Amino acid sequence: MELPSGQGKEFKEAMDGFIKEIRKDIKKTFNNDDFEKEKALIKQEFEGKRSALLEKLNQNASKHNFQVKAAQNGIYMMPIVDGKVIEEDEFDKLDEATKQDYEEKSLLVQEQIMEVISQIKEIERQSDKKISEWQSNVALLTVNVHINFLKSKYKRNKKINKFLNDVKQDVLKNIPVFLEDENAPQPSPQTTPVAKKPNPCLNYRVNLFVDNSNREGVPVIMDSNYSYHNIFGSLEYENYYGSLKTDHTMLKPGLMQLANGGYIIFQAKDLLANPMCYENLKKALRMKQVGIENTADQRSSMVLVSLKPEPIPLNLKVILIGNASIYQTLLSMDSDFRKLFKIKVEFEDDATINRDNLHKLSQIVHGFCEAEGLPHLDKSGMARLVEYGSKLAGNHHKVSTRFDDLTQVVAEAATWAKLSKSKIVTAKFVDKALQERVERVKKYDSRYVEMIKENSLLINTSGFEVGQLNGLTVMTIGDYTFGKPAKITVNTYTGKSGIINIEREVEISGPSHSKGVLILSGYLGEMFAQDIPLCLTASICFEQLYNGVDGDSASSTELYGLLSSLSGIPINQSIAVTGSVNQKGQIQPIGGVNEKIEGFYQICKMRGLDGSHGVMIPVQNVEQLQLSDEIVEAVKDKKFHIYSVSTIEEGIEVLTGVPAGKKDKDGHFPAGTINALVYEKLKKYSQVENSNQN
Repeated sequence: MELPSGQGKEFKEAMDGFIKEIRKDIKKTFNNDDFEKEKALIKQEFEGKRSALLEKLNQNASKHNFQVKAAQNGIYMMPIVDGKVIEEDEFDKLDEATKQDYEEKSLLVQEQIMEVISQIKEIERQSDKKISEWQSNVALLTVNVHINFLKSKYKRNKKINKFLNDVKQDVLKNIPVFLEDENAPQPSPQTTPVAKKPNPCLNYRVNLFVDNSNREGVPVIMDSNYSYHNIFGSLEYENYYGSLKTDHTMLKPGLMQLANGGYIIFQAKDLLANPMCYENLKKALRMKQVGIENTADQRSSMVLVSLKPEPIPLNLKVILIGNASIYQTLLSMDSDFRKLFKIKVEFEDDATINRDNLHKLSQIVHGFCEAEGLPHLDKSGMARLVEYGSKLAGNHHKVSTRFDDLTQVVAEAATWAKLSKSKIVTAKFVDKALQERVERVKKYDSRYVEMIKENSLLINTSGFEVGQLNGLTVMTIGDYTFGKPAKITVNTYTGKSGIINIEREVEISGPSHSKGVLILSGYLGEMFAQDIPLCLTASICFEQLYNGVDGDSASSTELYGLLSSLSGIPINQSIAVTGSVNQKGQIQPIGGVNEKIEGFYQICKMRGLDGSHGVMIPVQNVEQLQLSDEIVEAVKDKKFHIYSVSTIEEGIEVLTGVPAGKKDKDGHFPAGTINALVYEKLKKYSQVENSNQN
């Protein structure tokens, strides 16, 4: 039965009260003299009819020289000889002819006895029925008082009214059970089990299956237990001498029943780990009803006394939370998935930094601190957390929505605050937490710094070199990402092999990196080979890098190395470079810009900042800068520089201090510029190649 919120609890309490009162009132009704007198009269009437039948039977039997006698276990007949009833031993002494005569007559008497017994049983049944009807009529008034009161409270609910009518009929049918003494001693079942007498009151109880009396609005259910019974409900049992018994009050709801009328949220990965749960969920959604099935172990030797509950109509929304790969897999492999889960929603990884979003983030942090019993963040601590969230988002106009990562920092910062006996978490403790997180996992980062310090890994941070410069790379070990410089060298000479990517040749170059190198040929061809053939062999190498390289963020760096090698103009080694390039010479944004800058700054700081050091990044990455206070101060003090460029021409001028040079209307580059020198070198290579062919 489905009732408005709160009425289910009231109905259960009302039926519990009914069960207590009805037994007491029925006993009170029948424990009086009038009832006993009426019952005695009915029994007296029965005894009179019984006596009359026996008397008539005796008269008929005497005609055949037999006397009948009624006993507790039946009716017996005895022969009469010479007006005297004789016993069995005396009957055996009679002559054979007399005994034969009596035996023939006894058959007639036996027929009469059987007929009388049948009549007596019928009279007894009528008497019991009359007593029962009279008891029911006497009890009807008492039962009606309680039943009609309940009906008046639920007069609009047809199911409850039918249930109450059935309860009334059952009570009237079981009046003798209600009149039994509850305190009478019961046989002890210590040695052998004794069957319990059924108590009709047990059937009148109400199982408050789902109670929404304390809930505001529709239910929204989440849980971490994805067992079958926890989702779909269970039927519990009690062990009674090797037999498992149950009743309707032992039906327990699952998450589906608790969420009925509202929403239920599942983690897709956990749900799919139990295929039985997922298949039954789909079945319930298709049928729009959920039942409770007996899934007891079929191998059990115990005898189950079970029920089959009526399915419950289902009206709820199911929300599955999972990643894109799970969604795509279900979409392609499960034909029911698209039909049942029609709306797809994607969560954003970040949110715009504005007053409303920052207020919501503060609420999340506040709630987390309340739930975990942690000290709260003040304004400075929250501001520092937003900065960290912005760094995770990779854009200082946005904040990350990876709340698990943010709350981990909050928990760690709060712990440092507790250790310092501070009642609030300030920016100092957030910085401490972030610093300690790096300290715990920077093993490989420290190894790289140590190798550079010992010159095991050759990185120049001063002077000028031709065809050589520092590229910026990012390495990820587990969940820790750090940036480090890598020396890139370029050699150019005559030939037609084009640009040789050494990493690709030894198969440690990823597809993105190989693509970036191939783009360089397109740039050189458009810029310098419009009137001469491009006759060039160039080798590009990431020095001392043996574990592979991927990504196109070094393509601009490699192109600067090519231009330097061809022009003979040295590149400033104190400036490291990152950024990808397209065939038109436009610089494109890259990832991990903050880690790359911090990695090179660390090396320059170790060797001593002298104002010449810096990094060159794509102009589009400026929006993503989230650098430490130390680097910001170094930039302000002009000890470290960050150059943003949008074209190869801008970048080569920063690295060499020499103008790149633009073509005039005749297609010539200004003398002395980088591009002019490159053109002259490629023209020379072309002439050498032609002469070799001739």
